[in-house]
Amino acid sequence: MARNSKNESGSRFGSALAALALLALLVPPGIGYVWFKDQNDVLGAQVAKQETALAELKRANSFRRDQLAGLCLPEALDNQVKKMNLGLGPPLQAQVIRLTETPLNLPVAPAERRRAQGVASERNY
Repeated sequence: MARNSKNESGSRFGSALAALALLALLVPPGIGYVWFKDQNDVLGAQVAKQETALAELKRANSFRRDQLAGLCLPEALDNQVKKMNLGLGPPLQAQVIRLTETPLNLPVAPAERRRAQGVASERNY
């Protein structure tokens, strides 16, 4: 019987050691899995919060774009001028200056073209 009790205590220690080794192998991945799932939930909540904020900003932007378009209308500007008593009105005809533009792509006369090419060739040493 003495022999059996020695074998039993050794097998208990070995089985306990095997159980601890098994726990050491299985617990860290389990903890990691739970931690990653928690992080996934946290990030999902952050994404939802940011999407809600983005939708609110888009709504406010749309409202302000419409408001600006309304304020830029000539009628709205005239109303603001009248409301603020600025005394502004359309300019007098004598105050209007008309500018004429000359086209940039005018056809060049052949003599001027040769002269321009001659000047360009002189510059190329």
